[in-house]
Amino acid sequence: MSGINRRQALGFSGAALAAGVLVSREALAQHEHHAPAAPPVATPAKSVRGRVATPGGDTLAFRTVGGVKIFHLVAEPVTHSFAPGLTGQCWGYNGRVHGPTIEAVEGDRVRVYVTNRLSAPTTIHWHGIILPNGMDGVGGLTQPTIKPGETFVYEWTFRQHGTFMYHPHHDEMTQMGMGLMGLIVVHPRAAKAVDRDYALLLSTWKVTPGTTRPDPNEMTDFNVLTMNGLCYPGTPPLLARTGDRVRICIGNLSAMDHHPIHLHGHSFRVTETDGGSIPAAGQWPETTVLVPTGSTRTIEFTADHPGDWALHCHMTHHLMNQMGHGLPNMIGADAERLQAAIGKAVPDAMVMGTAGMGEPGMRMEMPENTIAMAPVVGPHDAITMGGMFAILKVRDDLVGSDDPGWYTQPRGSVSRLATGAELERDGIELA
Repeated sequence: MSGINRRQALGFSGAALAAGVLVSREALAQHEHHAPAAPPVATPAKSVRGRVATPGGDTLAFRTVGGVKIFHLVAEPVTHSFAPGLTGQCWGYNGRVHGPTIEAVEGDRVRVYVTNRLSAPTTIHWHGIILPNGMDGVGGLTQPTIKPGETFVYEWTFRQHGTFMYHPHHDEMTQMGMGLMGLIVVHPRAAKAVDRDYALLLSTWKVTPGTTRPDPNEMTDFNVLTMNGLCYPGTPPLLARTGDRVRICIGNLSAMDHHPIHLHGHSFRVTETDGGSIPAAGQWPETTVLVPTGSTRTIEFTADHPGDWALHCHMTHHLMNQMGHGLPNMIGADAERLQAAIGKAVPDAMVMGTAGMGEPGMRMEMPENTIAMAPVVGPHDAITMGGMFAILKVRDDLVGSDDPGWYTQPRGSVSRLATGAELERDGIELA
């Protein structure tokens, strides 16, 4: 290999494949940027759109050397936008939170370089992948940690297909809590055709209002709930043309929480876990799939109902943004009496929350770098959901990948205020 000495070349030998191998920064640069004069020939690194779309995310570029797909992940500090108005000082891969999706095909030989630009040691575990023990990425157990400034190399052959994940297996609470994680999608050699293929990685964070640094020590009150590192209204829509066959690969690397992901307007079948494909005889129709922490689930359905359909976690507190957490319970309080009492001491104060978080005018003064519970006005009213929420937009006339805007329901098909004549006709008495 041009640019790699004998010791470094051991990283590609059978003996060295039992462990992640340290490679010098200079050798890595030469290996990546100088093609050898003789076979194997390195193809140019290419930015891969991929067969799978990661809404709000990206797919990791690769080059091919001697039939091996070469990837490069860089763990580093990242300034990340969870949603308009909320930015975090996080850790990520290749300038992203979460890291780019690694996409491959069953049977591919892959070589992944991992460079550590953090202030702390790290590793990468290839969650759910069957590979040599020394490539498993558990610091201290299967390999030495990757020290700041070092680059390790991992290599294996994908012997399975499905949806998997990657994350550190060193100081997991801190490093995953700061954002170090990503998805791996491996296609079968004989893939079943789908029209739309999406990947979602679920995670939970604690970002105290007014601050920018996630708190990885939090164990219960996570106040930023994300899909691909984004919370609504930062989550982009998933698009489909009416009649499209849609697959959604969902991974969960939340610190403590399982997520029952519910899709409106459609039913689906759960076709895969991170353990493998589910035989057709073992599938049944669902509208909600529970994705346990540390697991993946793949769902498939036909997008046969046009509209804007909610896709969200059904844990009610997971549909709130920061300012929906840690508030006193004001439900049912006498707002007028309370306002009068508080007004004597704080004339400009306003009593809110007595009818819930979705009451009209429920807006409050917030610290900088903080997002409200219900920050978006939809086509009819305020959308009182945030957090782990996205929209599946199904259209008869969808063109390209641009957001088609809000759905216009056919005349007469929208719920509305009942008329007095209707109430009388149908015998509805209002006390």
